[in-house]
Amino acid sequence: MKFPSQYPPAERRPVTDRLHGRDVDDFYRWLEHPADPRTQHWQAAQDELWHDSAARLPGRAGFLARLNELKDTGLVTPPVWRGKRRFHLRQSASQEHPVLYCDDRIVLDPMELDPTGLTTLDDWQPDQEGRLLAYQISRSGDEKANLYVMDVDTGEIVDGPIGGCRYSAVAWLPGGQAFYYVRFHEGIRLHRVGVAADTPVFALGPISYGVQISADGRWLTISAGTASGNSLWLADLAGGDPERPRPRPVQESAHARTAGAVACDGRLYLLTDRDAPRRRLCVADPAEPGAWRELIPEDPEAVLGAFTLLDGERLLVCRTRHAVGEIAVHHARTGERLSTVPLPGSGSIASLTARPDGGPEAWFAYTDAVTPAEIWRYDARTDATTLWSAAPGRVSLPDVHSHHIEYDSADGTRVRMIVVARPSRGEPRPAILSGYGGFGIPLMPGYAADSLAWVEAGGVLAIANLRGGGEEGEAWHRDGMLERKQNVFDDFVAAAEKLIADGWTTPDRLGIWGESNGGLLVGAALTQRPDLFAAAVCSAGLLDMVRFHRSGLGPSWTGEYGDPDDPEQLGWLLAYSPYHHVRKGTDYPATLFTVSAGDSRVDPMHARKMCAAMQWASGGERPILLRHELDVGHGARAVSRSIGLAADVLAFLAAHTAPDVAGDTGSDAAAHAASGSDPA
Repeated sequence: MKFPSQYPPAERRPVTDRLHGRDVDDFYRWLEHPADPRTQHWQAAQDELWHDSAARLPGRAGFLARLNELKDTGLVTPPVWRGKRRFHLRQSASQEHPVLYCDDRIVLDPMELDPTGLTTLDDWQPDQEGRLLAYQISRSGDEKANLYVMDVDTGEIVDGPIGGCRYSAVAWLPGGQAFYYVRFHEGIRLHRVGVAADTPVFALGPISYGVQISADGRWLTISAGTASGNSLWLADLAGGDPERPRPRPVQESAHARTAGAVACDGRLYLLTDRDAPRRRLCVADPAEPGAWRELIPEDPEAVLGAFTLLDGERLLVCRTRHAVGEIAVHHARTGERLSTVPLPGSGSIASLTARPDGGPEAWFAYTDAVTPAEIWRYDARTDATTLWSAAPGRVSLPDVHSHHIEYDSADGTRVRMIVVARPSRGEPRPAILSGYGGFGIPLMPGYAADSLAWVEAGGVLAIANLRGGGEEGEAWHRDGMLERKQNVFDDFVAAAEKLIADGWTTPDRLGIWGESNGGLLVGAALTQRPDLFAAAVCSAGLLDMVRFHRSGLGPSWTGEYGDPDDPEQLGWLLAYSPYHHVRKGTDYPATLFTVSAGDSRVDPMHARKMCAAMQWASGGERPILLRHELDVGHGARAVSRSIGLAADVLAFLAAHTAPDVAGDTGSDAAAHAASGSDPA
């Protein structure tokens, strides 16, 4: 297919900053301002270019149709118990958003609040008796939530709106008359239901906070810190004033992350990576919260995750072993491993829940590449797992195989990658390589409609477990942050080279796709190794690493990337900042930037500036395009909006990695490839 030979004009204005003795050019500074008429005119022209190009993408309609079929599995989450009541989310195939249930009764449906689908339920927390519900909703993707309180029985709104929330933790006091919550980056407050004025309780500055309360309402845990470490305190509320808790230190100013909670057996449990990069579980007497003792030591090959206490004697402990989930049963007093919980397959485990007072049962979500998330129940009395709730819908799925591959990065570090594909005769195929590599967040195997649509169409999907992520613990994370960020990009490039060397694909059939920090990854890869990829999709990406801290949530990320206001750290950032490494005359991969106007995390200015720079610089014939979407943001969105974005992305990647499929204008790319014309 052909694309326009000319792009909308974007003036290169000679803006140069003198930063710590360095001259840093920024020719598209003016595109940082969305309200500027010049930016709006440029954006409108880019929108027209994208819509014209998208309309001519072969296979777009086919991908959209198949994605709508594959997403019909719906969604269900494990139960959250409060008193005798059970709360959970459920989403049928026809619903735009998940709906909150109490037992089998609908409590809150975002589409009832806003039939346009632009309002999302960001978070929710019932009180300890299950009578009141604190819930947070935001609009148009801005994630700037208002908090309301609802009477669960009547549906009446009894309090709110309370502004300044962003996925705020909520900790209810017994009786449902008050709760602690987090005012975004400001601190912890106590709110009494029906009282307008809140009481500030705890604040240290513009950092992240967490708050949690024990099931009996006595023990309050407070955390504050950054992605690289936190402090933790414990307060005894018995007989005291909840407006003036007296927190005692559990961990202060440590270069480690520790989470704590007092369980129903009265002990303080501490999940920590202090002196244990893959985490260990410790316990303490709440009366002496600083005196820890190790209960379950670090596993040298698996990352310890969630845990829950059952019947006062047994602990269920989730681990991730090289991106595959597992659950073990341990003795709560000795830490001895007693047994392994039977699982339905080799996939991902999430959302482990149990009743607040213990009991013999626990619930968890399980998913893998061809299994939509389903809820399983473990019963300690029989040591058996049973299916508690399957996905609401079922669809016909392709025959897909997952392959676990190891390879060496540039410095010899062993990295793992999951490759998902249909059986084939071994010929190279169109491929998408994706990764994240940041903030200690692991990429785990799971069901995704866009992944299956691509694989079903004959493509290969590869997910690389890069340094910077959490797949191998905190040491793995730290080896891909700050001055070591280049390791992430080296791991990604090595993954691409491994796919090519092993015959999965070729450079002219390889696309890359990443979002947010993964968008930074894609930006770095296509500027450092443009020869290695045929196409790239950069969604909500960080791309100007000199000015990332001046917008969105950027100020909170300097602990992960570095601070441009520090001379040494500016050097780290300039070494890879994608926007500053665009070079005139380079034959860049076909590149699609996708942004959302309501994104309050990553400012769309990153994509605008990078798109303008690459359109000016590109020395090849492959397109550089910008897909701009209104009324959505970085987080949750209506299903139809997610499906539309995925269809556009897959069609764009297919057009530039699968010319034998995409070249048949107007054909259904998915059906065409699946019918046998592709080597798969």
